[in-house]
Amino acid sequence: MSENLLKSGILLLRGRPMEKLSGIVYECVRCGAKVPSDELELRGGEIKCIVCGYRILKKVKPPVVKRLQAK
Repeated sequence: MSENLLKSGILLLRGRPMEKLSGIVYECVRCGAKVPSDELELRGGEIKCIVCGYRILKKVKPPVVKRLQAK
């Protein structure tokens, strides 16, 4: 069974909500699972999806808020 559980729209990793995890978050190219950098460090620094084991991850960019002054 996978460590990631989707419960009421919140992605959980080992019982902790994903939003409370700090650091960089990566996304698996194959299955789309979110993998925090904290979890990669716990696994010895190996770059690998924690769900499917695929070795290609991409960095998830945070949403950027741009403020423009009205003229």
